[in-house]
Amino acid sequence: MTATHTPRMQHSAKYAWAEGLTAFAAVMLAIGGLLAIFRGIMAIAEDEVFVTTPNYVFKWDLTGWGWIHLALGILAVLISFGLFRTATWARIAGVGVAALVIIANFLSLPYYPVWSVIIIAISGFVIWALCVSRREGTAG
Repeated sequence: MTATHTPRMQHSAKYAWAEGLTAFAAVMLAIGGLLAIFRGIMAIAEDEVFVTTPNYVFKWDLTGWGWIHLALGILAVLISFGLFRTATWARIAGVGVAALVIIANFLSLPYYPVWSVIIIAISGFVIWALCVSRREGTAG
């Protein structure tokens, strides 16, 4: 018997790769969501950790940014649970929430620059992982 790859073996390998990417996205979305929740709580409490920017176009009250990040963080954590179950709605919602997290962190970049860049990178990886992987039965 030769060690050739049959189409069935290749298909199962692709499916395993898709499951791995979805699990990666779920973990990263959960981590990003937890970090956003912590950032939201810090901003609502008006922590001294944030930089004040007097002349910023998108300047809102720090409490307003806190509520935005808190809400997006909670959504991200909830959606990550759906991603662990490989639900299609969670993949779509995950891309949408990750995109909103990127926008929110870009707009609040001057308040906490290092944290914002890290969350933008995590959300970018989540979008990539959810868009690249295909489940079994989808056209490829």
